[in-house]
Amino acid sequence: MNYGTFGGQYVPQQLKKKLSKISDSFNELKKDEQFNKEYKKYLKDFIGRPTPLYFASNLSEYLGIKVYLKREDLNHTGSHKINNALGQVLLAKRMGFTHIICETGAGQHGVATATVCALFNIKCTVFMGYKDIVRQKVNVEKIKMLGANICEVRSGEGTLKEAVDEAFEYFISHEEVYYLIGSAVGPYPYPEMVKYFQRVIGDETKEQILVKEKKLPNGVIACIGGGSNSIGVFTSFINDDVDIYGIEGAGLGLQTGMHASAIYNNTIGVLHGMKTYTMQDDKGNINDAYSISAGLDYPGIGPEHAYFHSVDRVKYDSITDEEAVNAFKLLTNLEGIIPALESSHAVAYLEKIKDKYNEDDILVVCLSGRGDKDLDN
Repeated sequence: MNYGTFGGQYVPQQLKKKLSKISDSFNELKKDEQFNKEYKKYLKDFIGRPTPLYFASNLSEYLGIKVYLKREDLNHTGSHKINNALGQVLLAKRMGFTHIICETGAGQHGVATATVCALFNIKCTVFMGYKDIVRQKVNVEKIKMLGANICEVRSGEGTLKEAVDEAFEYFISHEEVYYLIGSAVGPYPYPEMVKYFQRVIGDETKEQILVKEKKLPNGVIACIGGGSNSIGVFTSFINDDVDIYGIEGAGLGLQTGMHASAIYNNTIGVLHGMKTYTMQDDKGNINDAYSISAGLDYPGIGPEHAYFHSVDRVKYDSITDEEAVNAFKLLTNLEGIIPALESSHAVAYLEKIKDKYNEDDILVVCLSGRGDKDLDN
């Protein structure tokens, strides 16, 4: 499946066969009432959904607009990642896979996958770059405690891109392995599966804001690495008259080259089995991404996000490390909520667009995760 000219399956033939089986099973199971009933049961009883849509009154007064936070940080394991991990583990279990692998940058997807694998007693291996292992040591300890193995990736920059590279290589060469991709990236059907399991964020948000305000928000904001929390919340509002903003990591500044904004370069390439906007040089080689936030440290963007950018439906922009850290401190001090550095990029963007809106306008920020993992940073 393509999203306009983006997406597809740019993978070896042997992997296409495996992906075809996964795609067929996914398309069958998402119509299966029993499967969806089981998924929703665990969303409620294990993860703790629905998550609150919280009116941030102090932040709203500070900015001069009405701000609501979709509290994905209150999920079991502390982020939105477990919504998708749960769905894909249930799928893999139904298909008879005995070993689940995943990649992780900030560690949240690794923790979420290890958690669900522990619940269902399935072998789990987490691929993680050596740099991320150092800067996300709290989550590394959680992953180990949950019984998963960590495969330390030493190649390249030792961050999320290399973790994905090695996970794909392992996936191709091991028939019994299911690769649980954590973001809305990769070859089809992964972007579609992740959207399906993450759209619970947007569906809940829409229902909650209509109850609280009797109208839709004026804008929705979410951070983007590959783009799973954002595609989850955007999908429910994409056909409505709502402004939508996707925020990448500008790192030390776009002009420095030390950033993680695939959109900024406006170049299209193939990365991890998909055609999308990527950070690449004149010869098509993928450049290293940089962000203080490990979860945004990715040199590409999900193919559906690439499509939304190409048709001007979503406004994609970026926030620097400094701006994100300032927003981290601001939300902590004003609301008593410690956000993940990833989510802090979305919070920071409120300052940039507040003057576009009046005091009665409503902006919803997807608070994708909690920030205890980032306190050392």
